[in-house]
Amino acid sequence: MRLPFERFPVRTAGVLVVGALAAIGIAALTMRAGASSHAVAEEPVVRPARVMTVEYRDTARSLVLAGTVVPRIESTLGFRVAGKIVRRAVDVGTVVKPGEVIAELDPADFQLAVDNARAALASAQSDSVRAKADYERYLALRGTAAFMLQTLDTRQAAAATAQARVEQAKSQLATAENNLAYTELRADAEGVVTAVQAEVGQVMTQGQGVVRVARTNELEILVGVPEQRLTIARQARNATFELWSDAGHRYAARLRELSPSADPTTRTYPARFSVTERPSFIGLGMTATLSFTRPDAQHVAEVPLSAIFQQGTQPAVWVVDRSTGVITLRPVVVVRWNDDTAAISSGLSNGETIATAGVHKLEAGQKVKPVELQASR
Repeated sequence: MRLPFERFPVRTAGVLVVGALAAIGIAALTMRAGASSHAVAEEPVVRPARVMTVEYRDTARSLVLAGTVVPRIESTLGFRVAGKIVRRAVDVGTVVKPGEVIAELDPADFQLAVDNARAALASAQSDSVRAKADYERYLALRGTAAFMLQTLDTRQAAAATAQARVEQAKSQLATAENNLAYTELRADAEGVVTAVQAEVGQVMTQGQGVVRVARTNELEILVGVPEQRLTIARQARNATFELWSDAGHRYAARLRELSPSADPTTRTYPARFSVTERPSFIGLGMTATLSFTRPDAQHVAEVPLSAIFQQGTQPAVWVVDRSTGVITLRPVVVVRWNDDTAAISSGLSNGETIATAGVHKLEAGQKVKPVELQASR
């Protein structure tokens, strides 16, 4: 007779024992893992965070504009009389001095006018001398039977008329001599010829342009000011410029003129800055970079863009408590966004510590371990 346990083979019994042991082991591991996760959940996570110290400073920003060196005065010169050009002494780029001859007209007709005026003056002076002598001789007959008051008045008037004709002839001679002098076109100031508009043999009318001369004694920097920068340009101070051909050296300038209307092509407002400190070499048409201090200096703290946490439409930063390491999200007012920094005007205090990296992975009330503590620039 078989016993009850003899109904199962030995191999089957071994499998059952191994399965029971495996189940016990899995249960033990599960209990240990649960206890470990529970312990980890109870311990706070201290995340390292890069931080910086907030420091407010007064910042004076600069506005930089590209411009061109231009003359303050550029005049078109022409003859004050009509005539035919017989000589032109300058070309484009010629530097002229005051009084230097630029071009000449044929003076023949004007010389004849001078000769005629001189002859007319000589005739008038002769008539005046004779009329004056007649008057004085007749005046000597006063008290005699040949003296008549009416005749004296007549001769006195004739002498006065003759003298007036002399003065008229002198004026006509002066006009003729001036016209003769006007046949020579002369520079009235130091400058450089920028354009030639007439050639030898050309018959010119009175006032017609012959050359254009730019005065070099007063130079300016011409820039175009965008419409959103007009107020800043009007209040500009401490303006300086740097020539592209002389990089690294800055010279003083001063706002002289700001156009009230925009250029129809560029839609900017032309502004002229007088060169008050002249470089050793500066030429017309050179490119310059003009900059001036903006009047709207602000008391701001510069922080990296990576420190800004966008809370809806309101920027904010994570403030780190120095004693506990706990972080708090605080809204701030950003007045200016730069390429890699943001200028904060309010919301923080001097000396406070803020997180500057990984701000989107932080949570309110979390503890952090500050690293790379640095001051703002």
